Amino acid sequence: MSKAYKHLDMIAALFVTVLLISNVTSTKIVTLGPFTFDGGTLLFPLSYIFGDVLTEVYGYARSRKVIWLGFFSALLMSVTFIVVGILPPAPDWQYQTAYNQILGLTPRIVAASLVAYFIGEFANSFVLAKLKVVTHGRWLWMRTIGSTLVGQILDTAIFILVAFSGVVPNNLLWTLIVSNYLFKCGVEILFTPVTYWTTGWLKQQEKEDYYDINTDFNPFHSG
Repeated sequence: MSKAYKHLDMIAALFVTVLLISNVTSTKIVTLGPFTFDGGTLLFPLSYIFGDVLTEVYGYARSRKVIWLGFFSALLMSVTFIVVGILPPAPDWQYQTAYNQILGLTPRIVAASLVAYFIGEFANSFVLAKLKVVTHGRWLWMRTIGSTLVGQILDTAIFILVAFSGVVPNNLLWTLIVSNYLFKCGVEILFTPVTYWTTGWLKQQEKEDYYDINTDFNPFHSG
């Protein structure tokens, strides 16, 4: 029988919540000090921290299920935004243009977001799980930061290149990639003490510290 966990559902819900909020707020490009990035970048790094916690405590297979849950939730949200945008507005509703500008996602943006998320999150979880086995569970800081460096460069580069190539000037394109990547990785490093505390607390609460020794890492495996 599958082991029952007290906090897995809560972590999964927070993971999906962060993902969806990040997708909506990514429609605005902001400047903060030397960084220029989409608004979703402020919150999105937390999804990688939740991904690290899921894989570190519960293992890759359970993390895989949550990643897929996030994928289909983001897909449903995006399709809903598109369909609602296409439907004719009520005669006395004057905000169709504003809706289209903020929530009127194009298929290109949706595809970029989903593909980048899928590749980045699974790469992050895979690297973390493998490093845990290789290091025998030591050096959590190295494993979480290392997996994030891999996952975030894939996620950031794929999303920005697919979503904005030919839409924004090339110099802004590369500025967005570099700024997003540095900011996201910086947040991961800054939150390392929180990650340590959270994983330690969850391992104690759940009586679990999973090692993916014989795990099937195929992201499409349903087990």
